[in-house]
Parts: sequence; structure tokens; C-alpha cells
Amino acid sequence: MTVAHPGEGPIVPPAARKPEKIIVEGLTVDFGSHRILDAISLSVESGEFLALVGPSGCGKSTLLRVVAGLLKPSRGRVSIDEAEVQGPSPSRNLVFQDHALYPWRTVSKNIALGLEILGVPPKESRARVERLLALIGLEAFRNHYPHQLSGGMRQRAALARVLAVDPDVLLLDEPFGSLDAMTRLVLQKELLRLWNHSAKTVILVTHDVDEALYLADRIAIMSHLPARIRAVIEVTDPRPRDRASLMNLKRTVLDLLGVEREVRADQPASPERPYFLSL
Repeated sequence: MTVAHPGEGPIVPPAARKPEKIIVEGLTVDFGSHRILDAISLSVESGEFLALVGPSGCGKSTLLRVVAGLLKPSRGRVSIDEAEVQGPSPSRNLVFQDHALYPWRTVSKNIALGLEILGVPPKESRARVERLLALIGLEAFRNHYPHQLSGGMRQRAALARVLAVDPDVLLLDEPFGSLDAMTRLVLQKELLRLWNHSAKTVILVTHDVDEALYLADRIAIMSHLPARIRAVIEVTDPRPRDRASLMNLKRTVLDLLGVEREVRADQPASPERPYFLSL
């Protein structure tokens, strides 16, 4: 395990790193007198899969909403492709834990919703929807309504609706949190397949450490409120990953999540000096 601080050298050789897609600088969010995010700084490379984990209620979803442009920060900024985020954009889309499909629209029409809003011509829209139905394996259910689908099918349809508008950045807020364990495992593999197919930049919020280790290139670990970045762990195991081989990494993440004051007590993390670990 290697530990480095910002400014003390990269974790991987510079030639291996990709351009930064998302840059979060000194991000602070206050709700009234309560500070939720405290001077968070973080960057995400183009095409990277980053997972955010942390204690329940620590502000992970708040950070995701700021990146999406749905919430303005009290201080600091988020930039995507060097342009400051000022509000929502079709170039970055958010998938929630609840699928949020419209019950009166079929699977095909739910997937096409964003295309209709953007004014995409019907012929092109139908072609995109058909490609996505094939990609997520729901061709036979194109005319079904949400109540006729399983939970996993509904989440796949919700993901396809977001992919239909071809965003550069995909923001996932515990998309599998409400599903049973078996369905969650299946959809984790499905998500990796879609990500490999699209090469999009992804930020995933999850409470599931196993999920983060299985999916992500790096894991940013957040502290209790007011939230800071405690550590950033690089997961170097090649994909497809053997979940059993990730147990040492899992212990490291759980230590950082559960032993807030004991880990690196002699050099506590701060907004300026979060821990970066390559494991």
C-alpha cells in the first residue's frame, strides 16, 4: 500500500493518466447553520469510474447534486471540461435509487422521454431507443409498462433513459440500493458492460463497499459531517474482478470508514491533505 499527499507525486506515472473531466475545488455546502460539505476538493479523469462512499447522511448525494447542477454550493466550484457548472445540463445525467419511470408510459416511451424534450426527430429517436433496448436486453418488453417489470428491469430502463441523451457524465445515486442482493450483483455486471461500451465518466454514490470495490477505478471516502474527503483509494485489480481477492482492500476501506480518529492519527486528513492510497 502506498500513501501520498497532493503535491508529493502522482500515484501512477503521468503518461498513464487521462485528462481531468470533473474538478471540484473547495466545495462547501451549508443548509442554514448546518455545514454539510466542508471545502471538498476532488478530480475525476475522463472516462473514469469513481465511487463515493461514506457514513449514512454524510453528504454523498449532496455532492452528486452539486456536480449535476441541481444544487448551488455555498462556496467553491465544480468545473466540467473547464467550464463551471451553473445548472442542469443534458451532458450530465443523474440516476436515482428510485427508477422514476412514468407509470403511464411504456418502456420505449420512457426511454425516449429525454429525446422528446430535446426535440430529436422521431426517426432518430426510435433508432436510439431500439439500440438501447437491445443493449439492456429489454427488446421483448418495449411495450410493457413499469408495473409489469421486475425491479431490475425498471432500473435498466431508467439507466437506458439516461443513456439515450448520450451524456458525457453519468451520476448514479445508489441506483441498486433498493434491489435484492442477487439482482444487485447482476446489475453491477450489466453496469460495467454498459460503461465499457460507452466509456463515459461515472460517479457512483453507494453504501456498499463491495460494490464500490467491484466497479470503481478509485474510491473517495468521505467523513462524517461536516464531510471532507478522508482518503482516495485506487483499485488496481484488473477487470473482471474476483470479489474474493478484494478482501484486503475491503478491510482498508472499512477501517477508514469506521475508525475515524485512529487511522493516521499522527497525520490527520484535512481538505488540503486528504490521503491518496494505491492498493
